Amino acid sequence: MLSALSERRFTMAKKNLDWGNIGFAYHVTDKRYVSNWKDGKWDEGALISNPEVTLNESAGMLQYCQQVFEGMKAYTWEDGSVVCFRPDLNADRMYESAQRIEMPPFPKDQFLDAIDQVVKGNLDWVPPYGSGASLYLRPYEFATGVVIGVKPADEYQFRVFCTPVGPYYKGGATPIAIQVSDFDRAAPRGTGAVKAGLNYAMSLHSSVLAHKAGFAENLYLDPATRTYVEETGGSNAIFVDKAGNLVVPKSPSILPSITRRSIVYLAEHYLHIHVDERPVKYEEIKNFQECGLCGTAAVISPVGRIVNHDDVINLPSGMEKAGPVIGELYDTITGIQSGRIEGPEGWIRHIC
Repeated sequence: MLSALSERRFTMAKKNLDWGNIGFAYHVTDKRYVSNWKDGKWDEGALISNPEVTLNESAGMLQYCQQVFEGMKAYTWEDGSVVCFRPDLNADRMYESAQRIEMPPFPKDQFLDAIDQVVKGNLDWVPPYGSGASLYLRPYEFATGVVIGVKPADEYQFRVFCTPVGPYYKGGATPIAIQVSDFDRAAPRGTGAVKAGLNYAMSLHSSVLAHKAGFAENLYLDPATRTYVEETGGSNAIFVDKAGNLVVPKSPSILPSITRRSIVYLAEHYLHIHVDERPVKYEEIKNFQECGLCGTAAVISPVGRIVNHDDVINLPSGMEKAGPVIGELYDTITGIQSGRIEGPEGWIRHIC
C-alpha cells in the first residue's frame, strides 16, 4: 500500500505551464519557509503562504546590506520521485557566509528540513521529468533588526522560496560569448568568496553594459594585477587545455561553487580527466581548447568566444556546440541530477 506521501507524489496535478519554455524567471508558488532569530536563538520556523516581506525602514538589511543567500535545485526523476542535489553543501556554505557578514548562522539540520518542507509544500510546481526545467530553491538570511549606527543588527530572518525555472542562459547548452570586464568584482581580501547579495550588486552595472554590447556575461580578472582569471558575475569559469586536462582557476576571492566542486570530482573519478586547479593567467586562454561557466543556475554553459576590447579569443570548440570535454562533463552532472547516472554516495537527497 502506498503511503499518503507516495499517493500524493503520483496523483499530484502539475501547474499548467509551458515547462519547456518558462525561462529563468520568478513565479509566485504556494508555500515558503520562514524562521526568525531573536533574543539569541532561532525559532522552529514554519511554512507560510504570504510571499511579502515587511521590514522597518531602518532594518539592517536595508541600511547596511546584511544578507546572504544560496541557490539549489530540485528535480523530478523518471519514477516520479523528487530529489535535491547536494543541499548539505549549500547549508555549509551559507553557514560560513553568515559568519563572515556577522550574522547568526542558520543551523544546518534545520536548513535541510526547511528545504524538504518547501519542496513538499510546492510539489505541483516541480517540473516534470524530461522537461528540461527544475525547481529552483532560494534560501536567504537578512537583518530585520533596526540599526542606524554601522554595526550588526540584533534580529534576523531566514527564508526559503522556490520557483520553477528553465535554462539560465538563452539557448541552454549552446555556446555563449562573454567579455572581459573593465570593472572589478571583488577586493583581494574582501568578500568575493562569500555568497552575499552585496557581491552581486557590484556586478550589476557591468552586467548591463555587457548585455547592451551583445555579451551573455562578464569575465572578471584579479583586481590586484588584472592578469589572472577570477570568475564571471554569476558563475565560476573552467577551461580545457590542449592535452585535454581540466584547468580550474584558483583564487581566494572566487566563490567556492558547489557545481565546480562537483565537476572537479566527476572529472577525476568518473571521466578520468586530469584536473589542474591553480591560478590561471588570462593570456593562457589563447592556448586553451574549451571554456565553460559553471554554477547552480547554469550547471555548465559552454563559452565559444571571449572578447577583451580589440582582443578576441575564438576557442577551437566553436560557437555551435559544447566541446567534447565540457559536453561530457555536462552530460555526466545532469545525468546524476536527473537520475540517469548513479552519483557518488550522499550527493542526492531524496525528498519524496
